[in-house]
Amino acid sequence: MTSAPLVPLPASVIHDDGAPFALTPAVRITGATDATDATGILHRLVLTRTGLHLAAVAGPTTDDDPVIELAVDGAGPAESYRLSVDEHGVSIRGADAAGMFYGVQTLGQLIAGSDRGWTIPAVRIDDAPRFAYRGVMLDVARHFHDVATVTAYLERAASLKFNVLHLHLTDDQGWRLELTRRPELTARASASAVGGAAGGFYSQADYRAIIAHAAAHHMTVVPEFDMPGHTHAVGLAYPEVAAAPVLGAGDAAGDPQPVAGEAYTGMGVGFSSLRIGESATDAFVDDVLTELAELTPGPYLHFGGDEAHGTPADEFAAFVARASRIVSQLGKTPIAWHEAGAAADLAPGTIGQYWGFVSPTDGADDRARAIVARGGRVILSPADAVYLDMKPDVSSRLGLTWANGPTSLERAYSWEPLDVVDGLVESDILGVEAPLWSETVHDLDDIDALAFPRIAAAAEAAWSPPSGAVAARDWPAFRERVGGLGALWTTLGIRFPASSEVSWTL
Repeated sequence: MTSAPLVPLPASVIHDDGAPFALTPAVRITGATDATDATGILHRLVLTRTGLHLAAVAGPTTDDDPVIELAVDGAGPAESYRLSVDEHGVSIRGADAAGMFYGVQTLGQLIAGSDRGWTIPAVRIDDAPRFAYRGVMLDVARHFHDVATVTAYLERAASLKFNVLHLHLTDDQGWRLELTRRPELTARASASAVGGAAGGFYSQADYRAIIAHAAAHHMTVVPEFDMPGHTHAVGLAYPEVAAAPVLGAGDAAGDPQPVAGEAYTGMGVGFSSLRIGESATDAFVDDVLTELAELTPGPYLHFGGDEAHGTPADEFAAFVARASRIVSQLGKTPIAWHEAGAAADLAPGTIGQYWGFVSPTDGADDRARAIVARGGRVILSPADAVYLDMKPDVSSRLGLTWANGPTSLERAYSWEPLDVVDGLVESDILGVEAPLWSETVHDLDDIDALAFPRIAAAAEAAWSPPSGAVAARDWPAFRERVGGLGALWTTLGIRFPASSEVSWTL
């Protein structure tokens, strides 16, 4: 078992018997120009963690100078890196800029304080991700979260080697992105949120700022406009394209009940739908997806397709098939929740996001397999393992419990992606994503309280070798490793709850 607090666990970790590297003000960071960004990131990380300002040098150093050497060498698979530490120096070599960034994050986890000062243990790490897609999702529709909150969360996720930020931009409670083709969406449908909280929306400049910040942390933004369900707010702006709420469909119970033309501030789902097959609706969908594609440089657009309980099955299938084709024709890869597998003619290559349980129910696995059979792949988001909005325990003031009750850290960790949907092989799985729905989440403190430490379990499912494939890739070792991150997370300003499942080093 490794004693180093490394999360997600690297593919290979070899601890050497030599003396550690002493991190002092004399240490210099050196690297080629292609490592410039990593140099700045490492400087800030060391400063935050230790208070030390490490100077960067562009030229050669003498053999006696203690250095952290950074280089992008093009060797190895995408996003991979090699890190070696001995008493004389540190070397990080990335296959690409992303690999270099992840090597720097690993080095940050290795920094340890003692009565002798700051040190980095002697170690050799050879690391690469298991899955290409490693995502977190933030729902900004149920409660709106401003740019500063979104960027803070993506920085936290990037430090754990996630490379996708999925933004759930629309739902029954509000529309959150400015579109010039459909200006009434933010003029009339953005001001509300769950419980009567203030709404809000992102200007196009805001959205570009989020994308740029994500790119600087090697993350791709995947935007989602959810349809044909979860569209009550659309009716506030364009009532001609929204069907009347179907009370009793899905879970629309509670106070308030949805009323056509009035802002919805409850937490029910499944009651709303667009008017499918009408020319006004087709024009609306064309407009919003076209502009979203124009605003988004990344390869994916997510068009939802979940919980449309009030939509007739044949209309639902026709709608999601058409939406997938529009996205594909716009030059993007369509992503939809797994229910879209009910449509026989999805655009080839459509990605299905599975949000059923670790042990599938209600045919969710059939829908996922159907998407793969049509040439697509699957993103795994089993709700009873990686939905970060579930209560971590019964006493939590935040979160929900519908996904098989509270989700402990151990349950969040103890699942294997290949075991969820029978019949899928590794190449059928694009990756793993941990969603955070915001029905009970008002601010960054709430995000931290629900996401941490369970986000670290999702990170390991997405990056590390399969469960049991290497030493320390198991629950007892994970709880020890994640406990060792307490001091780092504290210095980074992450307000994580000290889960009783873990012995924390603070």
